[in-house]
Amino acid sequence: MVKVVKFGGSSLASAEQFAKVGNIIRSDESRKFVVPSAPGKRNSKDIKVTDMLYDCYALADAGEDFRIPLMKIKDRYDSIINGLNLKLSLEEEFKIISENFKNKVGVDYAASRGEYLNGIIMANYLGYEFLDAADVIFFDEDGSFDAERTHKVLAKRLDNMENAVVPGFYGSNPDGSIRTFSRGGSDITGSIVAKACKASIYENWTDVSGCLVADPRIVENPQPIKVITYRELRELSYMGASVLHEDAVFPVRKAGIPINIRNTNDPEAEGTMIVDSTCQKADYTITGIAGKKGFVAVSIDKDQMNSQVGFCRKALQAFEENGISIEHMPSGIDTMTVFVHQAEFEGKEQQVMSSLRRLVNPDYTELEADIALIAVVGRGMKSQRGTAGRIFSALAHANINVRMIDQGSSELNIIIGVANEDFEAAIKAIYDIFVVTRL
Repeated sequence: MVKVVKFGGSSLASAEQFAKVGNIIRSDESRKFVVPSAPGKRNSKDIKVTDMLYDCYALADAGEDFRIPLMKIKDRYDSIINGLNLKLSLEEEFKIISENFKNKVGVDYAASRGEYLNGIIMANYLGYEFLDAADVIFFDEDGSFDAERTHKVLAKRLDNMENAVVPGFYGSNPDGSIRTFSRGGSDITGSIVAKACKASIYENWTDVSGCLVADPRIVENPQPIKVITYRELRELSYMGASVLHEDAVFPVRKAGIPINIRNTNDPEAEGTMIVDSTCQKADYTITGIAGKKGFVAVSIDKDQMNSQVGFCRKALQAFEENGISIEHMPSGIDTMTVFVHQAEFEGKEQQVMSSLRRLVNPDYTELEADIALIAVVGRGMKSQRGTAGRIFSALAHANINVRMIDQGSSELNIIIGVANEDFEAAIKAIYDIFVVTRL
């Protein structure tokens, strides 16, 4: 068995956290390849090293003195090195970084140094080989990830290694310069490494014990999710649930490699298994609840709309012409409602309405703002009768008015629209009826 283990910033924020990570890796000899993030916050008032690097490079880019901020970053790493009693010096590395900052090599280079330096420390601490991500992870000229070349080169390099540390978050452009993934991109690196070494499992270690049925900021002590499918995770992630970077799913999903979300501070907890498919029944009818505030409903009424070929396409063209993406589109015989992000729509609402009149000449249009969308997701909903009825019952009991309901034919999820002010109460009511009382 071969495991790839990725550790987030909070797991590597201090020497104490590093020691926990070391114990986790050494406790299982199949954990052969490690992907570290940059050091995160040690406490709520602390600053992530990546943010420190961004701020430091901004000074360099503006031609200002950045030496003191850079020394503060070095101090963060030295405190980890000294806390672990390592015979390691990053003096030369910081001289190179300082010179590159002076030469203004780019903000991506600056941001990537957090993972790069943490990777050097991790490799030294574990006695593993260090493999610079810039040598094995590649981007195209247009900045898109070069999956084919990366897989070919990385798989060959890992095949000749027993154990290795590959820093997350970055790779290289065709000219050799550094390019980063979006924030949280270490998750992606871990997934790429797992695919390349044909891992049995990809363990993603963070500061939570896996995925939760609901947002803990809304529901107190929500139940953990033991097993979730990639499709369910995609639905929840799209509606705001954030445990794993979305792009991290695709490489391992194609390779059939499961992901295990684990907690560095509670290594005995099993966490959440993310799999392609499963015959295991969920503990509850629903797998999870997630949602977002800040949508506008654009209702379009037109008599005999259903008999007009191309009506929906023409209506959606009004949004496309103005660069506005569509979230949901429930419809009836003579009406359709388009949900869009309020922040994106507000500055262009009159242009969109004008385009609608020109393209489809509706009998009536109506705009309703300040709407929240909530996704109730679960593979178990298909086999349970009355799921939608139970949702309506819970919301009615909580005196919440439902503005919209949309259910796909797969019966994997139900999208509900409520007023922004009812968002938290709605999630609590749905959680209560399916998880707490199980009515």
